[in-house]
Amino acid sequence: MGLLKTRKNKKFSYTPRYFDDKGEGNPYEIKHKFDEYRKTVGPNKGIKGKFNDAFDDLKNNPDAQANKRILIIIVVLILVFLFIIDFDLSIFLPK
Repeated sequence: MGLLKTRKNKKFSYTPRYFDDKGEGNPYEIKHKFDEYRKTVGPNKGIKGKFNDAFDDLKNNPDAQANKRILIIIVVLILVFLFIIDFDLSIFLPK
């Protein structure tokens, strides 16, 4: 019956009237520039599959300095947010 499964889009074999067969691919195909390099793009998966793919991409990323930079930016933004809401950071320090 398929109540919990998502529907797949219908695919048609439409070719435009003035489409050049010698050209590179279909001009009406919508595809992102980096889709062939990502594991997270593709058919719909469960939430566990999405998280596993995202962590695999993070682990296998050749640019480790970018990951460190992102983590530093996130920590700074969290500290700025805690400062704005006047959060007492002394609860994290030993007495």
